Amino acid sequence: MNINNFYEILKSEPSYRLKQAQQLLFGDLISDWSQASNLPLALREKLNQECPLAIKSKVLTARDKKSFKALITLEDGAKIETVLMRHKEGRDTICLSSQVGCPLGCTFCATGASGFEKSLNKNEILEQAIFWARYLKTNFKAKITNVVFMGMGEPFLNYDQVMSAIRTLNDVDGLHIGARHISISTSGLVDGIKRLAKEKLQINLAISLHSANDKIRTDLMPVNKKNPLVQLLRAVDYYIEKTNRQVMFEYMLMKGINDSNEAAERLAVIMDKPLYVVNLMNYNETSVFKPVNEKIFKNFEKILQKRKIKVTSRYRFGSDIEAACGQLAARSK
Repeated sequence: MNINNFYEILKSEPSYRLKQAQQLLFGDLISDWSQASNLPLALREKLNQECPLAIKSKVLTARDKKSFKALITLEDGAKIETVLMRHKEGRDTICLSSQVGCPLGCTFCATGASGFEKSLNKNEILEQAIFWARYLKTNFKAKITNVVFMGMGEPFLNYDQVMSAIRTLNDVDGLHIGARHISISTSGLVDGIKRLAKEKLQINLAISLHSANDKIRTDLMPVNKKNPLVQLLRAVDYYIEKTNRQVMFEYMLMKGINDSNEAAERLAVIMDKPLYVVNLMNYNETSVFKPVNEKIFKNFEKILQKRKIKVTSRYRFGSDIEAACGQLAARSK
């Protein structure tokens, strides 16, 4: 798919033509400009030539049919992953990538193990969302309800392109997804958190935490060296002061690494703030780390709840389709 020239071509057209084309692309979700019968033939041909809408993809479906993973091949041949998660309560959440690979080298992450290729531009980010919007419409007569930037890459290392894509996702003439239904997950880049605090959009912030111990977190996430917990939490508190918005802390349980009672107690200490919420998840197994069993998961959760920490939990989601970021792209190489 190539929509880089979309606005450039429509710039010379009457303003109502741009509105029509935006509706066709983001609302009607056409996959070929020849379907745009309300546009002049010459314009359709030009758009098809310079802004083709085809998306090259491969989709894997989980056994429970609640999660789907797409490997999308971009125009330059780079491969990115994006995930759709269908929830019982009628939510359809898509997980978007912001980079091809990742330079941060988190030891538990399949994306980091594959190295870093490039940051995605706005249109390469939007391509993922448009793909799932079409997929949901065609297969389920449903729409995207939530967007999380929790796929390949660190969103704050591609801040401008991610925010530009979010504005189109949110725009009434774009995919029209409410800002409060869009979340950015960061590994904890302090500068990015402070920058987001000044944005006017009411989007959500999530922190990829995984340990309340600086040494363990640094071993798992080298980014912690320059963004240690005390500085990270200070930046989060600044964000909350500016926005008065809740912040989600993602904590993936990994067997023998961060799953002990002591780890839960330590986490409870730093999470004891009104607008802090822990999103407790089980790890999707890679060659290095393993998930915990259900008993350990429930015990860890119970310790947090006993300490009155707000917790949401997800024991399993998409493990059979290699839903951990980067697994499918790495294997496809």
